[in-house]
Amino acid sequence: MAKNQPAQLALGDNAARQLANATKTTPQLSTISPRWLTHLLQWIPVEAGIYRLNQVKNPQDVLVACTQRDEAELPTTFVDYEQQPREYFLNAVSTVLDVHTRVSDLYSSPHDQIKEQLRLTIETIKERQESELINNPDYGLLASVADEQRVFPLTGAPTPDDLDELLTKVWKEPAFFLTHPLAIAAFGRECTRRGVPPPTVSLFGSQFLTWRGVPLIPSDKLPIADGKTKILLLRVGDKRQGVVGLYQPGLAGEQSPGLSVRFMGINRNAIASYLISLYCSLAVQTPDALAVLEDVEIGKYHDYPDTYK
Repeated sequence: MAKNQPAQLALGDNAARQLANATKTTPQLSTISPRWLTHLLQWIPVEAGIYRLNQVKNPQDVLVACTQRDEAELPTTFVDYEQQPREYFLNAVSTVLDVHTRVSDLYSSPHDQIKEQLRLTIETIKERQESELINNPDYGLLASVADEQRVFPLTGAPTPDDLDELLTKVWKEPAFFLTHPLAIAAFGRECTRRGVPPPTVSLFGSQFLTWRGVPLIPSDKLPIADGKTKILLLRVGDKRQGVVGLYQPGLAGEQSPGLSVRFMGINRNAIASYLISLYCSLAVQTPDALAVLEDVEIGKYHDYPDTYK
């Protein structure tokens, strides 16, 4: 033993760990969110990827009358339809996943490499799906708001008065507000400042702020620009003439509604390929099913620098 070197009295931690089995987690993907919007929408199966939204033309022209018992004449009327209704076509969110067979053969214990690669890719596709439902320039919520359904905040920051104004636009069975988490925080601050803290409600095992009994649902897919975002209010469901999601049923390799995974084969370089596709769209059945509060201030730029990158 070298002079002045302390004697080792027992097996050290570093050496002992060489014989221990580490508990290995599955890969944790930080971009996964709850995706409440897709859970709260009613999803309608679409044949041949086309959804035709028929609407009544000039509904105010449908005439009825309350007649007296001795009156013989009744009004005559009919219900006309739009002759060129809008048709929605399903959009695809897709990618091709490549996995080397050597990797899947040798390194699939304790976690299957192909299964984990597919799971993480599917989660990313579903995140993109929610973003498209909100932001797609053709069918997304923000692009589908009628001009008369757009309102602006009184002071910049979202206040109870602003949400009340939204409720006047979607007053027939409103389902939920949808906005960025920072806008919900800004609304909560305004409520606290006014002495009217909003109550909460439990949905899917999570707590949500509410206003007038309508929950505020968070989504990080709502865009933020120059410290401002938007707050949407939706009525949902086919029977309520609300907002509905659209998907293609019966896909080959269907994993969940509208989502398919298909094995594309193995090439000469031993790469196995999988085609992952999700077909979806969204329709607003009547204009008063959707409204938006524009230019909602969530705070100063320097308060949330990472949000604006």
